[in-house]
Amino acid sequence: MRRVLFVSYLFPPVGGVGVHRVTKFVKYLPQFGWESTVLTVENPSVPLLDDSLLKDIPAGTAIRKARTWEPGYGLKKSVSGGQSAGRRSLLGHVAAGLKAAARQIGNTILQPDAQILWRWNAIREGMRALRETPHDAIIATGPPFSSFLVGQALAKKSGLPLVLDYRDEWDISNAYWENKRQGDFSNWVQQKMQRSVLRTARAIVATTPASTEAVKTITRHSTYSPRAACIYNGFDPEDFPPASAPAVKKDYGNGTHRFRLSFIGTLWNLNSIEPLVRAVQYLASSQKILLEHLEIVLAGRRTPDQEAIVDRLSAFPCAVSRLPFVSHAEAVEMMRSSDALLMLNADVPHAHRIINAKTFEYMAARRPVFVIAPPGDVWDILCNLPGTVLCEPSRFHATAEKLAIAIEQHRCGVHFDDAHWDISRFERKNLAGELADLLDDILEEDRSRVGRTSKRHPETTAAY
Repeated sequence: MRRVLFVSYLFPPVGGVGVHRVTKFVKYLPQFGWESTVLTVENPSVPLLDDSLLKDIPAGTAIRKARTWEPGYGLKKSVSGGQSAGRRSLLGHVAAGLKAAARQIGNTILQPDAQILWRWNAIREGMRALRETPHDAIIATGPPFSSFLVGQALAKKSGLPLVLDYRDEWDISNAYWENKRQGDFSNWVQQKMQRSVLRTARAIVATTPASTEAVKTITRHSTYSPRAACIYNGFDPEDFPPASAPAVKKDYGNGTHRFRLSFIGTLWNLNSIEPLVRAVQYLASSQKILLEHLEIVLAGRRTPDQEAIVDRLSAFPCAVSRLPFVSHAEAVEMMRSSDALLMLNADVPHAHRIINAKTFEYMAARRPVFVIAPPGDVWDILCNLPGTVLCEPSRFHATAEKLAIAIEQHRCGVHFDDAHWDISRFERKNLAGELADLLDDILEEDRSRVGRTSKRHPETTAAY
């Protein structure tokens, strides 16, 4: 068995969709000849925890933890932005100004992100792990992108090949993350950081074809050219009951007879619910009675701005069920029992390159997906699945018409046959196999390079 070191700030028991990718790689890589060590944080400063994900970690996994010097999440949240607009007192304006100043100072000093305060302890613990157990490669996954800097330092010190796993693109994350408003100086610093880690990397991995090409572009006119591969996020069939097992539609206080459109995940500026609310508003002016047959279920974290947008739905006869973050098992059951699943991407630059991680679990739930997103990669992989509805965020009149059709189909008992869904290529096991193939290829290239060197300089290779 070979062994790879994952550098991942986000790892169980931390919750949220960003945790699943590394967790499932770790789960399935042993079937392809690779065991894992995971370097993660001992005291994560995060909003969500989910112990249910711990069951996926195989026995052969070594977990190494390093402390971060970040403040607790409660303190970070107290100075966060994203408060909904409204009338403020003079004291409120002063407090908001102080918070904005604190965020600006933090964003300027802590480059590329607050998790940089984990870097030094992480490098020390990572090197201890590499000395104690032989490893063959390092994979650093981001965001947070300070993990890339940890991976870079470990690769330089150990001589092991480094793979950078872009769960999101660095530039897109900086543009739309909450509380991340980068100035010119910060952008310049982080561009240099990204080019530096790319010079160290042997390979880059991204989660969509367009994102892979975008990251490759950064290295196109440089002397360094890491390999590039698209490895999608995916779904784990073991997380989903057999198709024959009926899904029970839970009553959230509005009955179970309505057309239930569910969104599971975080509502924020990149996944804004504004286009759906505008569509409902338009539908209320033309076919208001239809809205009595609609229930919108929102499960997960919502920024204050998004809560304010959801509040506007109270003026209409549709039902709205707001739930907090739920465990992964609860989320799966919620997906399976919904009549359709809502996919949201805002109409902002580069959003066409995003395929939300939840997309693949929506597929596995085998429910129709109601997509409100710019045409792009997410349209391409969902367009041929039964019941898919594709809407552009700016065309809310067309969205309203398609929503009306979906509600009417539900009233008439229309069901979509899921027997012909061909989604096996997105199973987590198969995707772990793609990662294992990439790692095997890198090691084979290294062996070939050493072999060529030994023929030219036998005395050097013998010393090595």
